[in-house]
Order: sequence, then C-alpha cells, then structure tokens
Amino acid sequence: MAQPQEEQAQPPSIVDPQQLIQSELDDTTRGLKEITLMLEQSRVELGKLTQRNTAVNAHLQQIHDQIGNLPSEEVRTVYDSALDAQQRLFQMRGQLEKLQSDQNHLEHYKNMLEHLKSTAKAGGGGGNGKSDRSGMAGVEMLVNAQESERQRLSRQMHDGPAQALSNFILQTEIAMRLLDIDPVQARNELNNLKISAMSTFQKVRNFIFELRPMMLDDLGLAPTIRRYADSFKEQAGVEVSVTISGKERRLEPYIEVLTFRSMQELLSNAVHQNQATLVKIQLDIGDPAVRLSLDDNGKGFDTDSLTKESNLGMKLVRDRVEMLGGKFDLDTAPGKGARVTLTIPIFN
Repeated sequence: MAQPQEEQAQPPSIVDPQQLIQSELDDTTRGLKEITLMLEQSRVELGKLTQRNTAVNAHLQQIHDQIGNLPSEEVRTVYDSALDAQQRLFQMRGQLEKLQSDQNHLEHYKNMLEHLKSTAKAGGGGGNGKSDRSGMAGVEMLVNAQESERQRLSRQMHDGPAQALSNFILQTEIAMRLLDIDPVQARNELNNLKISAMSTFQKVRNFIFELRPMMLDDLGLAPTIRRYADSFKEQAGVEVSVTISGKERRLEPYIEVLTFRSMQELLSNAVHQNQATLVKIQLDIGDPAVRLSLDDNGKGFDTDSLTKESNLGMKLVRDRVEMLGGKFDLDTAPGKGARVTLTIPIFN
C-alpha cells in the first residue's frame, strides 16, 4: 500500500534586493522634494526677516540719536523689537543652513542608492539565491548604517546643544528676575549667558562640520580631510599628520563621502579605542582608485575582535568599502599599533 506523500514545506520567498533599494530610493526622493520645497519657503521668509531687521535697526538708530528726549518705555519697546528681529533672523539662518545640510546629505545618499541599484542590476540577480542574499545583506547593511548614524547624532544633539539651550532658558529667567532687584547682578548673568552662548555656538559649528562639512561639497575631499585633521588634533590633543599625493580633483560624491566618513571613523577609533597619541593619514588620489591609509601608535588589537561592539565601526567601514568593490586591509596586533588601508575603485 503506497504511503501518501507528505506535503513539502514551501521555501520562504526571497525578497528582491532591487525592490528594497527602489523603495528606499523612492522614500529618499520624496524627502528630497519636501526639503527642497521647505528651502524655497525658508529663503522667502529669510528675505522678509532681513528687510524687517534692516528697518528695525534704522529705527533703533533714530531712537539712539534722541534717546534723552524719549520715554523709557518707548526705548525699551524698540530695543525689544530689535532683539526679537535679530533672534528670528538668526534662527531662520540656522534653519536654512540645516535644511541645506539635509538636502546635501539626501542628494549624496540618493546617488549612493542609485549606484547600488545599478551595481545590483549589473550583477544580474536572475534568480540566483546567493546573489540575492548578498544584495539583501548589502541593502540591510546600508540601512542599518544610516540608522546607526542617526542614533549617534541624536545622542550628540541631546548631550550638547539641547542641554545648553535648557541652561540658556534658566539663565535668562534668572536675569529677568534680577532686572528690577539687582541690575548689576542681572548684567553679570547676561554676560555669563553671552559667554555660554558663544561657546555653544562654536560647538554647534563643530557639530555641523562633523555632521556634514560644507567644504566637502564646495572644495572636495583633500581640503576637507586636512581641515578635519587639524580640528580633531586641536580638540583631542593628539598628533595628526596628513599626506596627500596624486592629482587633487573632484570625485563622484558617493566616493568622497565614503572616503571622508571612513577617515572619520578610523581616526576616532585610533584615538578613543586604540589609545593612539600619533596618527598618520595618507591619501592617494590615483586614476583607477583612491587609497586611504591610517597608521597609529596605539595599543593594537586582535583582528578577530572586529565583531565586538567596540570595533563595529571599523567593521562597518570594511563592509561599505567591500560593497563598492573596494579592498580593506588591516595590519595590527596587541601592543603594535594598527595600520588600516582602504582602496576604493573610481568608476569613470
């Protein structure tokens, strides 16, 4: 008697990586359109605020010329109006700068997705399970990398500018209460507030540079790496040298972004994880490829530890480079420092 055949379980369907890339590309394109629209509206508003600020300053100058003949209440009203106009103008300029930074970031991310899409298409998934899984891993890595970067920036914003703004509010309330009680102490509080604001403003500028240096868009990879190394050297108190060879020229945006972000991660890893006091950065802009290497005199580590949480940043750099057909070389051992070399092909 024949035994009934058991119903075979259907294998799970494999999601087409190109569909995932296209979905992410569509979301990015929509976000880019929204930011472009907000930029246009913000520029219009900035023009109006600039005109208002000019008019208020002109009125303020008139008040200043005849301040002895005017009641104090009118003088206070004009000064409050001028302060409000300047504050709104400053906020709008900051908003415009952030929107421009977001727009540049999304444009570069869109370019990278388009390149990834064309690379996946050229690879001809064609039902090849291994190719599909490889493509899926690449997309997953890219999305996770973006989310990880957002989390890091969110923490920095919370611990830095957001906390400082909270302190500003408190200092302002203290100064307002002291205005009628002790004007001298109120002036001291306002002076302290000004000093704190200047310090925070510089930190925000450094934060914006780390988030998305405008130099990378305006001048290119080599000048931006030099500037970042000088800034990092000053802030971290370590010796950082930069040597650049080859023909300095503009590259595809995604190559410049990948190289710069890799340099950021590797430099931070060398100092904060590897405890290096000296880091040598070498950048060679060749014809077939860009070559970036970092040598440090840190404590070194076991190459098998790349899977550990402390070295996930370096692993992410390796995955990004290899995803674009590049090469990642690591030479290190405990007590012997580390040398990391990236070779990224240039597609002409």
